[in-house]
This record gives sequence, C-alpha cells and structure tokens, in this order.
Amino acid sequence: MKNPLSTIKAMFSRLEQRAGHFAGSADPEPALPPISSGLFDGLIAAHVDPERASRHAVALRCIAVQAENLAAVPLNLYRRTSNGGREKASDHPLYTVLHDAPNGALTAYEAREFLTTALLIYGNAYARLERNGRGQVTALYPLDPRAVTVEQIRATGRLRYRVSEARGGNYVLTADEMLHLRYRLDRAGIMGLSPLRLASETMGLALAQTELAQAQAVNSFRPAGFLSFPETLNAEQRNQVSGAFKNQLTGSLRTNSLMVLDGGVKFEAFSIPSKDAEFLESRKLANLDVARIFGVPPTVVGIPDHATYSNVEQESRALVQRCLFPLAKRIEQAMTATLISPASRGELFIEHDLAGLMRGDIKSRYDAYKIGREWGWLSPNEIRGWENLPAVDGGEEYLSPLNMAPLGSRAPEEAGAGQ
Repeated sequence: MKNPLSTIKAMFSRLEQRAGHFAGSADPEPALPPISSGLFDGLIAAHVDPERASRHAVALRCIAVQAENLAAVPLNLYRRTSNGGREKASDHPLYTVLHDAPNGALTAYEAREFLTTALLIYGNAYARLERNGRGQVTALYPLDPRAVTVEQIRATGRLRYRVSEARGGNYVLTADEMLHLRYRLDRAGIMGLSPLRLASETMGLALAQTELAQAQAVNSFRPAGFLSFPETLNAEQRNQVSGAFKNQLTGSLRTNSLMVLDGGVKFEAFSIPSKDAEFLESRKLANLDVARIFGVPPTVVGIPDHATYSNVEQESRALVQRCLFPLAKRIEQAMTATLISPASRGELFIEHDLAGLMRGDIKSRYDAYKIGREWGWLSPNEIRGWENLPAVDGGEEYLSPLNMAPLGSRAPEEAGAGQ
C-alpha cells in the first residue's frame, strides 16, 4: 500500500511540471525553483494563482492603495534648465500622454492605475507605444499581462513581445514599441516577479485560512447554545420549541428583543473554544503578514493593530516614504529608459510629484512655508503653486535674513560701528 504523503507529493509534482515555462520565453508569472521547507514542501503555496491571491481582502486593499495613490499624484515630464532647476516640458507630446490622456479611450489616471495594479499582481505591466516621425511617444495603450509572452532573441539578446489578441491571432512588438514595467527581476534578469509570487507561502497560508473560515461559515457553524428542560420532550415538542426559539432570535426586527423562558427552561450559551480563538488570532497574524508583503502599514488597509492618532499619521507618512516612493522610482526609471530617447535623457526626465501626499494638515504646511520663506529658499509664487493658487507680480523674490553672515565675520551693523 502506498504512503498517502508520497501520493500527495507526486500529484503536486505533476502539477508543477505542467505549470513550468520554456526557456527563452516567459509568462506573466514565471515559476521559481521549489525550495524544500519540510515534509510537505510548500504544498499550500505550490500554486498560488495571482488573481485569486489578489482577491484576498488585505491584498486587494494593499494593491488598491498603491495603485490609486500613484495614479492620483501628478506624473510629469520635466526639462532641466540652465540654472540647475527644472520646468515642466508641457510643449512635448509625451507630457500630454503622461499627464492628461495616454490615448483617446483612457484618462491618465485610468491607464496608470491599470499598469500599477498589473505590476503588483503579475510582477509585469505592459503598454504598446505609438511614436511620431521624430520618435517621440504620442500614445500609450495598456495591455493585459496574461496576453503577453516575452521572448529573448538569441542573436542580439534583445527582447520582443508576442501579444495574443482576444479575437484570435497575435502580433509581435519590439522593445522600442513596448513599455515593460517589472516589479522584481527574476534570476534571468528578464521578467518581473510580483509580491504575491515572492511570498507565495505566506499568501497560500492566508488564502487557506480564508477558505477554511468560509467553509465553517457555510457548513460547520455550531449552534449558539442549547435549551435545557426539566422534563423529557417528544419529537413534536422539540420541533415546536426549536421553531419558536429560532423565530424569536432570527427576526430582523427582534434581534434585541426581550426573550422570556418559562416552565423551568434554561438557555446555556456555547463559549468559543480556545482552538477557535487561536484560529481567529492566526488569521489576524496572516493579515498582518499580507500587509508586510506589500510594505503597506497595517492601519492604512484597515487593520487597527493598537493604532493611535499619532502613529496613524506616522504610518501614513511611512506609506509614502517606504512604499510608494520606491515603487514610483521603479516606474519612473523604466519609463525614462523606454519613452525618452538616449539623446534627450540629459535634458528630459519623468517624475511623480509625491509632495501632495506629504503635505499634512494646513497648520503644519503653513508653518513649513513660513520657515522656507523667512530663511530665503522659498518664494511666494512657489508657495502659492503648492496651494494651487495663481502666481502674483513680484512673487519670485527671495528674502535674506538680516542677521545672517558668513562664519567668523561681523554683522553689517558691527562693521559700520567700528569705522
């Protein structure tokens, strides 16, 4: 007789072989070599489907928080100026593609939200590019990552992209015709790996616990309690009592009504067994782990976790600094490398404006503006621009504190008094 464990492992081994991918091409979620971690070798995490994992409540919110916030902030094309500053390159066709609308069917928000969501779920996001006669990008069309197969040309090492169409057939795009965003490079340096794939064991455990809780809710909920009678009831009496008691408790308008028991009847409520309490605690820990996978602070996705007003504010800042900022840089650099020609990269660059997410309350902003204005590194028009106010005449003037002088020198008043 075969060992049941060996039978189970053999079954998963066959599934892994079917899920493998061919060398020289890669699908949206390339398989990682299995890592032995014990008797069951990651059976729970062996096949965590990205879409299924992304529907986990915490994962869904983590993905939405990042995609929505990055889509909401401005993504601008800038031109470096001769004085070391920068200005918006609003006269360039790419500025409109990034800031306003990438094509005639989508807004900039919709396209960027789609690309970031695909990047976090599949590890790869794609968009077909259109260019004018000067090689400038004039349109961008996001693609379903599941419809794209990446191939490496052996002779040159360059990548090409085979896109399957919904109505049948396919077409091939070169690297110059495709924007390819990657979350974390795989070992071959070709495809991206999603957070869901990188932490597949953690996601598998969280999904298994969710399914178990769902199964208990549908099939295995124990009764709320039991009724104890001083005398023995026949079958008909038990059915009558059960029906009356159920009607008393389940009426939508009588949930909190007074329940009267007579004839010596006693109601005993079932307490939650310790193993069920442990299961609830383990689900809480699994939810925290899912938030950690994406680097999103727990309070941002609705997990209180001993939250206070002060640490909620700090976690909101941590979301920008530790989560959104690295993701924004990943996207910006990929866009700069693909959407801007090598000859123009010394002059043009792409950048998210995350300052709005760090603004804080109005008093904190105005205090910061006051410091910048009084110490001479902010002008009135710069401050007004951050508050979405129009520029004013004379608003480019910078102040200089009168009591400031180079170290070791005397203030102007002292110098005049000594003459």
